Amino acid sequence: MTTEKFVELFNAQIKSCKDILIDRASVYAPNQDRLENFKQAALLQSCTPVTALGGMLAKHIIAIYSFISSQESNIFVSPEQWKEKITDSINYLILLSALLEESSNV
Repeated sequence: MTTEKFVELFNAQIKSCKDILIDRASVYAPNQDRLENFKQAALLQSCTPVTALGGMLAKHIIAIYSFISSQESNIFVSPEQWKEKITDSINYLILLSALLEESSNV
């Protein structure tokens, strides 16, 4: 892959991440706290918001591993499915960074 193609792919990925985080804000954070869902999940599970996020992130990572296994077995996974899970995983890591920043653990 050329550097130019990689930069194009990188920029498209970052735009996708940003668009989704912005689009989903009103659904996942209606009260202006972008991290509210993780705090609510933490209360329900008697854990920290970081631990709650970790559980939610695990779902996406497990799906990626499943996609990898499928690919290794020559089972088709659509580009859209790959992009969705990769984008979700990146976004959860960004949200993790925000949780850690908010709690001053970075």
